[in-house]
Amino acid sequence: MQFPDISSDFSIKKNIFYLNHAAVSPWPVITADVVKQFADENAQLGATQYLQWVKIEQELRENISKLINAPSSDDIALVKNTSEALSFVAYGLSWKSGDNIVIAKQEFPSNRIVWQSLQAQGVEVKLVDLYKNTDQPNNTPEDNLISAIDDKTRLLSVSSVQYADGFRMNLEKLGKFCNEHQILYCVDAIQSIGALKFDVQAINADFVMADGHKWLMSPEGLGLFYCRESIRSKMKLSQYGWHMVENQFDFDSLSWSEASTARKFECGSPNMIGIHALNCSINLILERKIEFIEQLLVKNSRYIVKKLETIPEVTIQSDTDANRISGIVSFRHRNISSETLYNELMANHVICAMRHENVRFSPHYYTSTEVIDGAIEILNKILVSAH
Repeated sequence: MQFPDISSDFSIKKNIFYLNHAAVSPWPVITADVVKQFADENAQLGATQYLQWVKIEQELRENISKLINAPSSDDIALVKNTSEALSFVAYGLSWKSGDNIVIAKQEFPSNRIVWQSLQAQGVEVKLVDLYKNTDQPNNTPEDNLISAIDDKTRLLSVSSVQYADGFRMNLEKLGKFCNEHQILYCVDAIQSIGALKFDVQAINADFVMADGHKWLMSPEGLGLFYCRESIRSKMKLSQYGWHMVENQFDFDSLSWSEASTARKFECGSPNMIGIHALNCSINLILERKIEFIEQLLVKNSRYIVKKLETIPEVTIQSDTDANRISGIVSFRHRNISSETLYNELMANHVICAMRHENVRFSPHYYTSTEVIDGAIEILNKILVSAH
């Protein structure tokens, strides 16, 4: 297969070594152009083209559905962020005292705090160490999660890729187990969608959520929420407004019902500028093809690993196995603190992050080897100066 020409997809300045897509991504050129055009349209025409905006809103749902292989665009809600979608799940389900939820100890706070907030209702939250193999030394992280599930477990919630070290979960294995044991399965896919192939049906997910500002390369403030149709009608709502009713443009009616689609989770006016941007970025992903994006992304991660392995005293904290590697490569130095390295890298325009006392690099599909080489060269200079 021949890769498409991606040389003009982004216009990041030459002195910036951008390796931080697991936090906040730059926008593609076409997405920035769409935002500018939308701003000009608002300034000159106001909402004259509002009906066209509504068509873009529906197109976005359809494009998200294609990207994650949802059964229907009706299963997609447009939400403010991942945390909001997780809250819809936590407070949309009916809980009984004694129920428990299984999550990983290593989860990002968004996928922990929301479940812990249910403890006031008598719900237990089981924190599982993904990497601790004591009783069963051959256990995988998935096995550790499964072994914590019992007859009181109502829901398993897991990140598709762990934010700190980039560990890529076997979502199919977890989904198969949950499906067979009638346990609800929630996947925080913020570190996957837009970077790696993702199929909500193949993994048997009941709920999936992700923000648009990381691998989907869009502004903060808009994300996606997939909710399985068979569960949707049973979900209680905690937010209400004009946008979540079945006949959303029938403003005069004094009677109403919840939308039968996932739009029931969208209480008020949509984020139209975000919708235009996210739709444009997802169109680019669909055009480039997620299979190509994943290949290029993994190639870049492997290249970073190869470069880091040549640096004395640097240890790679990410799993580099073919089935585990993602867009995140985390590392640390044996003698120099990660905080020092991170601050020096940022001061030298290597845009990265620090998570779990590791420095985290996260390239995207378009990241060139020249950018990676430049970042590694700066890292080497920092290490030389520190000795």
